[in-house]
Amino acid sequence: MYSVDYSKEKEPLNDIDRKDEVKVKQWEKSVKTAHEKHLAFIEQCEKVYTETNDEDFKAVVNFYKNNQLKLLHDDILWNQIEKNPDVNVTFRIEGATTVVASKPILISFLRKDTSEKGICLITGDKTDIVRKVTPTPILGCKASASFVSFQKNCGYDSYGKEQGYNAPISLKAEFAFSTVIKKIISKKSRNIFVIGSHKNKTARTFLFWASSNSEAAKKSEDSLFALFGRAEEDNDDPNRRIELVRRTFMSIYNREMLINKDDKFFILGLAPNSARIAVVYWNELPLREFAGLINKHFTDMEIVDTRKDKKPYVGLHSILGNVTLGGKSSDAAPNLPDAVVKSIFQGLPYPASLFQACIRRIRVEQSVNIVRAAIIKAYLNRLKDNNNNKKLDIMLDKENQNQGYLCGRLFAVLENLQYAANKQDTIRSSYMNAASATPSAVFSTILKLSNSHYSKLLKEKKWLANFFDNQKKEIIALIHDFPNTLDLNDQGRFFLGYYHQKNHREDKETEE
Repeated sequence: MYSVDYSKEKEPLNDIDRKDEVKVKQWEKSVKTAHEKHLAFIEQCEKVYTETNDEDFKAVVNFYKNNQLKLLHDDILWNQIEKNPDVNVTFRIEGATTVVASKPILISFLRKDTSEKGICLITGDKTDIVRKVTPTPILGCKASASFVSFQKNCGYDSYGKEQGYNAPISLKAEFAFSTVIKKIISKKSRNIFVIGSHKNKTARTFLFWASSNSEAAKKSEDSLFALFGRAEEDNDDPNRRIELVRRTFMSIYNREMLINKDDKFFILGLAPNSARIAVVYWNELPLREFAGLINKHFTDMEIVDTRKDKKPYVGLHSILGNVTLGGKSSDAAPNLPDAVVKSIFQGLPYPASLFQACIRRIRVEQSVNIVRAAIIKAYLNRLKDNNNNKKLDIMLDKENQNQGYLCGRLFAVLENLQYAANKQDTIRSSYMNAASATPSAVFSTILKLSNSHYSKLLKEKKWLANFFDNQKKEIIALIHDFPNTLDLNDQGRFFLGYYHQKNHREDKETEE
């Protein structure tokens, strides 16, 4: 809130050729416009003081009436202010903690003074309409971004209406939603999480809240933040946090935690835009139903875990990081984080792009860790068209006769045999990718190699050699003919079969 009379401040344009009439006229016009704006600003200041009788604003009016503008020239920052035409300067009364322009009485006056009457699209009441919606900037957008914005005289006005009058919202309704949103997007808020990267303009900001202040509602909000947000400042064990998330939503869904039947959960997804904030997702559903969807995500992602540390793996950042080069969730492919979140919140099949990215990372690294195995299981089990394939279990399923799954199991046995005999597993780096795509072209070779590994191990640990040999025969008996090719879904079953066999209790015991 500040104005400078440039008609008095600027020196004659001695450095500009006087013969250049076009430039001279442009300069004169800009000076005239700046002077007019300056006078209009002073007039508006006097009007505000007359209407509000606010003592702080009286000081602002006296500042201009007493021509104290020249006092700013002595400030060390004045040179920088002159160089930047977009700089903002405001007033703060000595001893005050906030600037004059932020006083509620001033904001209220300006809104009413510039508003028109109309039917509010939110409340349906005929009342004063907001001309400009309060900015609520999110990551990746300008500081002036808001939910409703129309550029004046740029072709977006309709029926002679300008700015916010194109989408009429009452002062009361606008104040309500803008105040809440500003609170939720604040730095200390735990009702918000951000996914994607603002660098490549894929950032998505999700706001969430429950409809009541009950214990279940508060715990559901905290749990969702623990599952999807980042809380590096917390010293809590992340595994413990995720386990509390599971218990909370399980208690809500099973009615062990008291909730009202009218309790609801709301989720708002926002995306940055050049002119305004775009709403890309909205969901409103009963709290118990929402808890059921989160429980479904936990159940679908559940898989055998033989790790000693038992670190969490079902959180959003863990999922995205394990399908992304470099392991950073912020570097995930555009729209992937958004799609994963929506599939969890709506109980829909996980996105094919997540599954495809998972398979690619396995091929690049020749590594099927717990997160990738869980993604494969969850994706395939949620598919509506599963071609009558057996549902994939948490752990090794010896009844599953899918050829891709069996080939994966067999490959794991052959790798275990090689490692037991030679303390190395080179067949994984040399043959795993080919075995998962074209089994018939590869397994004849690695089966021959396994014979030599078996012979060597037989001399050292006969019981262990026979153990692996019996496993090999058991699986081969179920494979009719090694498939020439496996489609992408069966390649996923190959890698899951491999993971299940590698983490089977008997196999782990032999390794130890």
